[in-house]
Amino acid sequence: MSPITDFDSLRRAMGENSEQPEGPARNARAEHLLLEAEKLNIPLAVIEALGHQLKVYNYSSEKGKMFVPFARLLRMWDERPEDFDEYETHALHWVFKWMSAGMLGQPHIPLASIEKWLGEMEHRYRLAGHSERAVRSAEFSVAAHVGDMPRAERAYAAWLAADRDTMADCHACELHGQGWWQAHNGRDEEALELWRPVLEGEFTCAHEPHTALASSLLPLLRLGRADEARAHHLRGFRLVRPMESMRGAYADHVEFCTLSGNEARALELLAERPAYFTDEGHPRSKLDFLSVVTLLMDRLTELGLGAGRVPGPAGRTWTAAELAPHVRARALALAARFDERNGTEYVSERARARMARRPLVDRLPLGVRPSGASPIRVPEHPVSPGAGTSAEPGTESSGDVALPALLVEARRMSDTLQPHAVEAWAAVARAAEEAEAAGGDAVLEPRDRAEIADHEAMALGPGATGLFERAAELYTEAGDPGEALAARARAAYVHALAGRVDEALAAVAGPHEEILALYAAGGTGLRQTASVLMARARILTRRVHAAGEDLEDAVLEEAVTAVRAVLALVEGHTGEDVRLAARAAEAQAMLGELAGHAGDVETAADLSARAAGAFVAAGLPWFAVEYEARLAQLAHHLGDVDGAERALRAALEHGGPYLEPVGRAQLHLQLAEVTGGLGRVAEAAGHALEAAHWADEAGEGPTLGAWARHQLGGFLLRRGRWAEAAEVLESVLPDVTAGTHGEGAVVQALWWLGDCLGELGEHRDAAERRLQAAEIARHWPEQQDHATLAHLAASSLEQAGLTDEAERAYARAGELWRTVGDAPGLVRSLRARAWLTLRGEADPDGARALMADAVEECGAAVDAAPDGETRARLTAELGHTHRQFADLLVRVEEGGAADDDGEALFEEAVAALDRAIAAFAPLGPDTLRDRCRAELAAAWLEADLGRPADAAARARAVLTAHGEAPEEDEAARSLRGEAERLLNTVTEEKREPVEN
Repeated sequence: MSPITDFDSLRRAMGENSEQPEGPARNARAEHLLLEAEKLNIPLAVIEALGHQLKVYNYSSEKGKMFVPFARLLRMWDERPEDFDEYETHALHWVFKWMSAGMLGQPHIPLASIEKWLGEMEHRYRLAGHSERAVRSAEFSVAAHVGDMPRAERAYAAWLAADRDTMADCHACELHGQGWWQAHNGRDEEALELWRPVLEGEFTCAHEPHTALASSLLPLLRLGRADEARAHHLRGFRLVRPMESMRGAYADHVEFCTLSGNEARALELLAERPAYFTDEGHPRSKLDFLSVVTLLMDRLTELGLGAGRVPGPAGRTWTAAELAPHVRARALALAARFDERNGTEYVSERARARMARRPLVDRLPLGVRPSGASPIRVPEHPVSPGAGTSAEPGTESSGDVALPALLVEARRMSDTLQPHAVEAWAAVARAAEEAEAAGGDAVLEPRDRAEIADHEAMALGPGATGLFERAAELYTEAGDPGEALAARARAAYVHALAGRVDEALAAVAGPHEEILALYAAGGTGLRQTASVLMARARILTRRVHAAGEDLEDAVLEEAVTAVRAVLALVEGHTGEDVRLAARAAEAQAMLGELAGHAGDVETAADLSARAAGAFVAAGLPWFAVEYEARLAQLAHHLGDVDGAERALRAALEHGGPYLEPVGRAQLHLQLAEVTGGLGRVAEAAGHALEAAHWADEAGEGPTLGAWARHQLGGFLLRRGRWAEAAEVLESVLPDVTAGTHGEGAVVQALWWLGDCLGELGEHRDAAERRLQAAEIARHWPEQQDHATLAHLAASSLEQAGLTDEAERAYARAGELWRTVGDAPGLVRSLRARAWLTLRGEADPDGARALMADAVEECGAAVDAAPDGETRARLTAELGHTHRQFADLLVRVEEGGAADDDGEALFEEAVAALDRAIAAFAPLGPDTLRDRCRAELAAAWLEADLGRPADAAARARAVLTAHGEAPEEDEAARSLRGEAERLLNTVTEEKREPVEN
């Protein structure tokens, strides 16, 4: 920390302090600088130090400290206005507005004092010749705060009617305030239209679009514009997060998460800002924050999570149920203080209304996964209608429905292959147990018990062999030997599911022979026979899978024969029997699967499509999903991207509410990859978002969900939505691991994040991410990515102002470019080092040497080019290098950093530009503009060297080159305009009389 020895060093110190993060440390430094300013015995130094103190207090949580330095400034102005320069005079009047807003936020300041202050402000503005616009804006704020709606409307109208002048708030802040009033009065559309220029970046300031983004969240949700709300949250929270003074906007983001089914993220936001529970410097924003915390805690308690630990005020641990009354009491007590000051109950009414808000959507996926830092896990919410959930039949309390009715419903569902038939039979079992426990008579026949056991076994999967055997015994007792054999065949298939294929084949052999004999004798039906034949076909197909690369033709043929036997049995007999129709469809699918094993992908795709179509035609679309997903993979393999997309969409449609979350996630992720590959990036981002959401629902957040978020971040990046992409990628980085997703995915995530941060101007962080990625890629056999990342990191370091680190990084990148044989990369790294050397070390000789090396390396690469296309590309790079060499020579002369004669440097620069022109000339139209720009640069230098005729000739050459360019060609129009200005300049210089 440099000592304060004079006014200049004080100003430098205040400038440095202004760049520090908001908070008590910056405020304390400002207080120290005021003491140092007083030692200088310069009134303006004290005035500037007081103004600096005011500014840092205003942009912090200690807003209540503003009044003392302002009172001192005002007294100094009243006593000696001549001590204030023009800037400080303007600043003094400007911060009158801060005082007005600051007083409103402090309930201990009487309303009469605030009204008196408004009058003082109006008087002083009138004396200074300022418009009343800022005064009416301040009056509007007072009236709206106390709930005086008629006065607020009058002041609002007067505010907008008054002329804008230098005292008016910036456009961004004014539009935010105007939009807030519209939203406050239920006019959300009008509010968003007023905020639009701020949200789109047309008007910005220190706190905008931060607050407009936060204020827009609930209006967007109320209007059903959920995608925009999500985007505004991700973008806006990134802006608000580092700014201590924005507790009110921070509360808006917590509220948005609470009302959009993202309570877990809301808890994380609370955990990031523990000081917001206790900071006393701005009571008004504290009231906003406590009201929203109350809303969140009540919501968690309503969800049955009141006993879970939550972030809260320091000094003890809190549960949601404990924190809710605590913060409610504090919020209402604070609101009561405002109301006592204001003489109304308006602030308390607004606080209670905010605490009582209800969710606006059941669940809005945000694309960012809760980090797990929140102490409690919020259960998944029921999603909006049409989003893929359905009540499961058979899950009602069995005591509420008669057992016979449950039996009828369960049998109907199983006979028609409805989803949740297993659950329906479970409900029958529970009802029977309850009846028996109540002392009733035996109510189930052997057939009923057989079907219960059969369906219970179906739910168990690999552990169901014993239950299937029990079902077979009960079917036999019920006099249905065919269904008993079918149950035994299902038990055999369980062995295959567990990988015991030979055991399964042995177990199914007996039922297979017996069912054929029984069917031939008329002792059983087609359904039972088809069931046994299908079980055997499934087992043989499993054997094909298990064989892998060692698959023998005989094994494949036996499986094909078994499947065709199913088709032959049921063909022509399906009719209205959905079970037989399902057997036929599944057999088609299995033949397709076996064709794929034989290498016949086209037949496999055709048969999978037929199977899916057959399931849909039979009224069983949920069974088509598996085969449509397989069809998508086959279509992709065949290069039929459109077919793959159709199949995936059909799978989502046909799965409807019956798709498991993990299956839905996988389908959306595949659609994201397909649509992204087709360039439909916005649609791809939507599918990736859905995939991430459903992966979370399935408990696959760190695995499948991480990959979906990884892809979502990339798609958002491609759309230019840098802040949203950065939020998503930062949230996914802990989950994307080399072990699970591969090093390539980790590097890509870091690379994309570095690109986002660079676009957001966060160059130091961008450099860090790119260097992390480069360190991983350093170990890869191919070093192209390593070189690219090292170069990008160097660029970020340069933009962050870390000159020495950037120079070393460019040098390292240059070594890597040389290693991989990438001449353009090497040349660009040398050029970058040349500019850094000139700017950082002011070493013109070193800079020229590096640029000369770049020319030499590029020239050598041109000579060694293996083909014409490569030679043309390298020749263009050589032209750019000569052009940059010329620019560097001009910069050296203008900076006076060299001992060379200025005229000689200009001559050398003209020669370099001629070499650039010579390089560009043979490359034709592709480099015409580059050649013309070099020609114009040389022309201006010719003019400076006193050669107007040569300068004019070059300008005319540019005009000739672009004489026939269309008017809509903006680049050509710009070049023509510059050439004409140059011609006019040298012509006028010729006409000036020569003085004797």
